[in-house]
Amino acid sequence: MVADVEREARGRMEAAIESLRADLAAIRTGRAAPALLDKVRVDYYGTPTPLQQVAGISVPEPNQLLIRPWERSTLNAIQKAILASDLGLTPNNDGQVIRLVIPSLTEERRRDLVKQVQRRVEEGRVAIRNIRRDSLSDVKDLENEKEITEDDFFDARDRLQKMTDELIKRLEDVGREKEQEILQV
Repeated sequence: MVADVEREARGRMEAAIESLRADLAAIRTGRAAPALLDKVRVDYYGTPTPLQQVAGISVPEPNQLLIRPWERSTLNAIQKAILASDLGLTPNNDGQVIRLVIPSLTEERRRDLVKQVQRRVEEGRVAIRNIRRDSLSDVKDLENEKEITEDDFFDARDRLQKMTDELIKRLEDVGREKEQEILQV
């Protein structure tokens, strides 16, 4: 019973880390990366569709993304979707492909992005702590229902705390890597 609670808590905490990784991948660093376009949705025959499903994305140069649509008719829809996104990039449409030039970041913009990363890391920490709190509550309920002993509760509490500390450290490592990537000129 306690093992099930701990297993579920670990799964949810690791999902929070993966969610942070996905969020941070979409933050622009001055280098071209197809992950920048992960959240862009294109209106494809009336359905919001991920850009990766309607076009191939490549990196021909370190500061440029090349978007080659599977159907030429989607070029304008892709261009509109990029303009509507919060990327702040202007697509260059030549009738065949769309080129996105990624401008280098100013020092001020880099600091703003680092603050944004730190804010998201803190949100991840809070999420992991909330999962710990919920799991402790579940274990306490097991103790109150006399399904486990008080000693089992304290052992489970200690294991949950160790797990929380370990996963928060991994979360912070992900944030530190992104900060270094942003600050790299």
